[in-house]
Amino acid sequence: MSEPPPEQTPSEPMSGRQAYNLVADTVTGPNVRLRDNLYQALAIFIGLVLGAVIGGLAAADAVLGAVVGAFVGLLAGLFGSGLFLMIYRAVQHARGRHD
Repeated sequence: MSEPPPEQTPSEPMSGRQAYNLVADTVTGPNVRLRDNLYQALAIFIGLVLGAVIGGLAAADAVLGAVVGAFVGLLAGLFGSGLFLMIYRAVQHARGRHD
């Protein structure tokens, strides 16, 4: 049999923060982890900048292309980083890590 992770043994109850994170990640609620929010902000910013550059270069009207590309990049960064965090947190919870 495998032993439980060293962070939490079955006899130790979850802390309030761990319980909140479990509910917020699996049911509903805002994610209050600073690191997750900073990574998501960075991914959105990178998507916005890349979208603006690509849109400005690809469109006949550079300004309109940059604006549309920035919006598309913003949405791609938002949904892409959200999808990544959703999968990452699901794997972490499956391992019993509810930091």
